[in-house]
Amino acid sequence: MHPIVSILTTCYNREAYLAECIESVLNGHFQDFELIIVDDQSTDGSLDIAKNYAAQDERIKVHRNEVNLGDYPNRNRAASLAKGKYIKYLDADDMLGKWALDIMVDAVEQFPNAGFALFDFGPNRPLYPVELSPEQAFEGYYSGRYDFFHRSPLSSIIKRSALDAVKGFSGSQFVGDFEMWHRLCSQFPLVIISHSPVFWREHEAQESELIRQDPVIPLSYLQLSETILASEACPFQGEAQQYHIQKARRKTARSIFYGFKRHGFAGALRMKRHSHKTWVQLLRDAFS
Repeated sequence: MHPIVSILTTCYNREAYLAECIESVLNGHFQDFELIIVDDQSTDGSLDIAKNYAAQDERIKVHRNEVNLGDYPNRNRAASLAKGKYIKYLDADDMLGKWALDIMVDAVEQFPNAGFALFDFGPNRPLYPVELSPEQAFEGYYSGRYDFFHRSPLSSIIKRSALDAVKGFSGSQFVGDFEMWHRLCSQFPLVIISHSPVFWREHEAQESELIRQDPVIPLSYLQLSETILASEACPFQGEAQQYHIQKARRKTARSIFYGFKRHGFAGALRMKRHSHKTWVQLLRDAFS
């Protein structure tokens, strides 16, 4: 019986990171996977690390290319070995969070016609997951509302049949991921997944809008940092405490001088008065 997800890890000289990458997969909540590691003629200990893990878990399969293929050809090579319904690329120097596969699989399974899914970022997004038709996805990106076509494979999960339909990555250097999302989206609906389990709404009446408008409010954060760092309850002690206090004072003072450019003379003057410091003190703090 084939697994739900084929996790594809292409590897070239990643001995410093590969073990953590594999451990992140094994420690994840979602366990119906195969992990295919394709070594691209590494000259370090990457292959030995992969083989050691494969000896302990039959879901891990290790392959070594006869010649160095390079990044995108090796991604296609790994995909040709996959048996799962979905493809999840995981570079050898990256890691998966504990619930990453659960979230991705749950999202894409809700939309049987979709070819792939991508994480999206930013405020005022719909409550995800949502499915976008090819036309909606293109309109969303090229109108500037979304920037999901700039995601890396780490932020994606792809139906294997859809990847086969577009015949894998073209091999275009640097822009290969960007090109792939366009090619997939030309033929299949796209599922958008939230990068966060909460919904952040941005609007004119929220407090964060007031912070942007009133220069004294962000200054209050900086001043509070100074007070906290100088208190007995601060976990920093001795030289470390003095270093961070001085750093906070410098940041506070410089924010007031930057205020001339950002908020004009009146705004900077308000910030100075709120600081309860003289210009001489602020100059000393700014360049200490």
